[in-house]
Amino acid sequence: MARAPHRRTTAAALLLAAGALLWALPGADGPGRTAGCTGRRIGSWSVDSRQTAAFARYGNDNTRTDDWTGGDGTHSVRLPDGRTLWLFSDTFLDRIQPPPNPQGQNHRWRTAGRGGTPYLRHNSLVVTSRSGRPERTLTGGTPAAPGPYFPDPPGGGWRWPVDARVEPRTPGATERVVRVLLWRRAPGTGPWIFGMPYATEVATLSLPGLHLERIDETVGPDAAADPGRRVLYGAAAVRHGRWTYLYGADDPPSAPASRAYLARAPAGRLADRGGWRFWDGTHWQPRADRAAPVLRDGGRRGVGSAFTVVRDGAGTSRTWVLFTMDTGGSGTAGMRSITTYWACAPEGPWHGPHGRITPPRPPAPDPQHVVAYNPQAHPGAGADGTLLLSYDINWLGPPGAPADPHVNGDVDLYRPRFLRLRTTAAAP
Repeated sequence: MARAPHRRTTAAALLLAAGALLWALPGADGPGRTAGCTGRRIGSWSVDSRQTAAFARYGNDNTRTDDWTGGDGTHSVRLPDGRTLWLFSDTFLDRIQPPPNPQGQNHRWRTAGRGGTPYLRHNSLVVTSRSGRPERTLTGGTPAAPGPYFPDPPGGGWRWPVDARVEPRTPGATERVVRVLLWRRAPGTGPWIFGMPYATEVATLSLPGLHLERIDETVGPDAAADPGRRVLYGAAAVRHGRWTYLYGADDPPSAPASRAYLARAPAGRLADRGGWRFWDGTHWQPRADRAAPVLRDGGRRGVGSAFTVVRDGAGTSRTWVLFTMDTGGSGTAGMRSITTYWACAPEGPWHGPHGRITPPRPPAPDPQHVVAYNPQAHPGAGADGTLLLSYDINWLGPPGAPADPHVNGDVDLYRPRFLRLRTTAAAP
């Protein structure tokens, strides 16, 4: 049935976002440590209606029927020519129908695919102009039968793009390419009905044409025989000095908590498994199976596996700031509110959580089932120094309830929304 893949994949993304509770583990000083950094937290925020509306207009445009009408897993990277490349996980590709519509949702647009079934693919890319206007969608397949931009692997499963960076093709080279971190998941049953964590991969895209050149595996399934202990890296990728720091987490199917890990790779070697090093609690070393958590499960509030990390502040004393859904908060905060942690080094120790903000969600007849998740920072600081942050929206109803009539009947329920944030000082 058409609705089964959508329920499976979007629910998996939500589980990745909300299923993990992590807490700060003090770590030894490392080369990424920032001298003189100070605690940071969200000080003020406002809705960025301009960026939210830009994607809404693009999704509502019926000029083409093989382009983006909605998606989640929102990540982005600024390209050298000033454009921005946006990466989405599960994506609707099709035409939309303005109200009134057969569902009776007269106040909303409705996805209306061929035969009433919209195209759902596991990933897509959207290119925006220098001014920030979405211009085109990149997919695989053909216009008549669009597929995911990053093809599903042989034997089943799918790929979700996460963070990305522009870097030299090889260390020291003048030619630059886009490197995209991919989470590869395999089909599963029982506790793995939403797919098993399988491997971390890195895709190489040409510039300026954005052609997919190759996909390389950087952390394979052999790093952990138990799928619940496999770490998928790339939830966040932060460039500092000559290194790119890569955050990831494991995904136990039945435990209420996950553990976060940290790897790094030299500039120009993100796609080279031999260049990756993993934090073992004391040193950086080449074996993924010896990585130790920098954030680990425990009996207190913490962070989920879908989070973002930035370096914030002035000059050389910038602080590492982590934004996450408040998964350990009371009630439904884990799918409603965003909180922060901070550290003076990529491996911690992390201080927090600090504060909580609850960004707006679109109206719906059953608002208790409309969830927010996957906060992500994006390039393009405001003139006032504010940070652009997105969060995804979805409908997560009671067990067994199909999502399709909701996310198909109201496209606002499956599109990113945006905020402008300003940080302020925070005590440990």
